[in-house]
Amino acid sequence: MNPAKWDVIVIGAGPGGLAAAIAADKAGARVCLVEREGRPGGILKQCIHDGFGLVRFGQKLSGPEYAFRDIQEVKGRGIKLFTNTFLLALDRGEEGFILTLQNSEDAVFRMEAKALVAATGCRERTARQVFIHGQRPAGVYTAGTVQRLINISGHLPGRNSVILGSGDIGLIMARRLTLEGAKVLGVYEIKPEPSGLTRNIVQCLEDYNIPLHLSTTITKVHGSERTEGVTVSRVDEKMRPLPGTEEYVPCDTLVLSVGLIPENDILQPLGLETDPRTGGPVVDQLLATSEPGLFSCGNALHVNDLVDYVSESGEIAGVSAARYALGAYTQPCYMPIIPQGEIHYVVPQRLDVAPGGKGIIYFRAARTLTDASLVIRTGDRVLLKKKYISLRPPEMERIVLDLSLLPSGEENIFLELRG
Repeated sequence: MNPAKWDVIVIGAGPGGLAAAIAADKAGARVCLVEREGRPGGILKQCIHDGFGLVRFGQKLSGPEYAFRDIQEVKGRGIKLFTNTFLLALDRGEEGFILTLQNSEDAVFRMEAKALVAATGCRERTARQVFIHGQRPAGVYTAGTVQRLINISGHLPGRNSVILGSGDIGLIMARRLTLEGAKVLGVYEIKPEPSGLTRNIVQCLEDYNIPLHLSTTITKVHGSERTEGVTVSRVDEKMRPLPGTEEYVPCDTLVLSVGLIPENDILQPLGLETDPRTGGPVVDQLLATSEPGLFSCGNALHVNDLVDYVSESGEIAGVSAARYALGAYTQPCYMPIIPQGEIHYVVPQRLDVAPGGKGIIYFRAARTLTDASLVIRTGDRVLLKKKYISLRPPEMERIVLDLSLLPSGEENIFLELRG
């Protein structure tokens, strides 16, 4: 059986993938979506709190409401959606990419595409990845798992919970557990400042009198069959536990909110150039990776703090993939972006100056800054200046750069942040 051929295949039907498929279809490409879960929407299906869509739709929506809009448009456009379908292998073919997939309807089958959009999202770090000592008792969950148990399955994971890490999902679940009648004994953050958005610190912890302990971590989980408690310790400036500060906290549930990792394992055989700071591929402003025809978007590219920006990157990747597949792509001419000063990371990592137009640049500060200034320049020529009253690492910043300002003959673009 000959494999089905498409112009663009989008891997992942979360918010980024849905937006990419719609954008590629609008651009005239023959596109399909591949999703390993039974329903599209990604993580939004279990995010029943509001706050989504303020940038993109100008409305405060819940996660399912936000996803519903794109799902309906995908259906209305007749875009083919493969659900419960797993990508087993990804290879280069003569005319593009060859995907080996599996589902219950077609067993193992293949599809080909001229262009590919990786919208595979991200995954949570586990207890073993942050080296917590102890056995493996029941009651240790990632924050996303707790969210799914409560919001999708209707199960309360425990009555007395401790949360490690102050990431946004953990903060939101501190509030959710409290609303469901559980007691959240505290949120423990190893860093000297919270990792989540300020609005979530206020709305999820302060409004519910849930204590936040900074420069504190969990060093041991107690219990054999079921979690019985944890040992918490203060840490020094190098995040090492301080002897003599240990405290035992009895609890039956430990919720981990210790960071997210872009999910790109399936792309590794292609030998993509990756950014160690983001965990995602190196891209240009069109979200083209180092592999011709492969585009990345959403949390697979870098972990976003707003779903609106996930969708925005999906739209850019979808249009770019369609243009590549339809032969409307120009030969790239790259200028690397060199971060300087207090920049933790910047995406994209380079600009393709050939197509012109405007480029969207995202960045995060390496530490909390006040009265900060951002300067973008090439050589001695300043392209953009911007002042910030304050910047925090959890809060991603977005700027738009007019690429027509870029002078010819320069090799690098410098993005410098000072506070």
